[in-house]
Amino acid sequence: MRALVTGGAGFIGSHLVDAMLERGDEVVVADALSTGRQENLEQALGNGARLSELDIRDSDAVADLFERVRPEVVFHLAAQIDVRKSVADPALDASINVLGTINVLRAALDSGVRRFVNTSTGGAIYGENQQFPAPEDHPAAPLAPYGQSKFCAEGYCSLFTRLHGLSTVSLRYGNVYGPRQDPLGEAGVIAIYCGLAIRGGNPIVYGDGLQTRDYVYVGDIVQANLKAAASEATGAFNVGVGVETTVLDLVEALAPHSNGAFEPRHEPERPGEVQRSTLDLTRARKELGWEAKVGLEEGLGRTLDWLR
Repeated sequence: MRALVTGGAGFIGSHLVDAMLERGDEVVVADALSTGRQENLEQALGNGARLSELDIRDSDAVADLFERVRPEVVFHLAAQIDVRKSVADPALDASINVLGTINVLRAALDSGVRRFVNTSTGGAIYGENQQFPAPEDHPAAPLAPYGQSKFCAEGYCSLFTRLHGLSTVSLRYGNVYGPRQDPLGEAGVIAIYCGLAIRGGNPIVYGDGLQTRDYVYVGDIVQANLKAAASEATGAFNVGVGVETTVLDLVEALAPHSNGAFEPRHEPERPGEVQRSTLDLTRARKELGWEAKVGLEEGLGRTLDWLR
């Protein structure tokens, strides 16, 4: 298979690139290297992957790359993922997550792509869950522009399927964690807490710490992408574990691995933060034949090992 991975130098994308190379696929990565890191691709580039540095907002550059590569499958992971940045500058967020996605869809259509796998988000689209776990037909009620832009991008994927016959699917991730997630930047709470456990320090907990998320290991996300690429199913699919884990649960799980005391430091809750979130995975099991394999304890261990 000849594949193009947008955002392939990022945390999730680089793991996907490695997995495809291991099975013998031809892989081209498109990444602006604004948040993605070339060092994430060090092994991949040595194993035959190619990197094209471009911004998906540049429609001409995107079209030219697709014309040259002629990929069979596109995995679209390039995105603006910082929720706080989306609130501060929703136009920037939309320019990348909506207009950038349209550029990639258009180029995929024009170059004859067989399958388009779009990366989306579960918790940020559903907002405060009204059903537990939340199915794909749960009302969309984003609490930040990031979730709104991702939902809009999904809509364009579905539109290109209806209007042009392009085979698209959108994967709504839970809270992804694992090796290569930056513990010092705008990362997920697990990466931040793992970094603190190793370096020493007390984890910040906003509010009472009883907020729940559906934490899913990056290796399972990779397998969901590969299953989706091999399928003909369209529309949105939740990709998570289906288990609610609180912030305090994470603190408790990491405490035995910390260098010193690992006591939570409570700060005021952040306005607009979702309190409870978990995903219904029924559709992914039935139609993609996918389910998560890595439990939280094992995933935390792998993440800690990578950081040490």
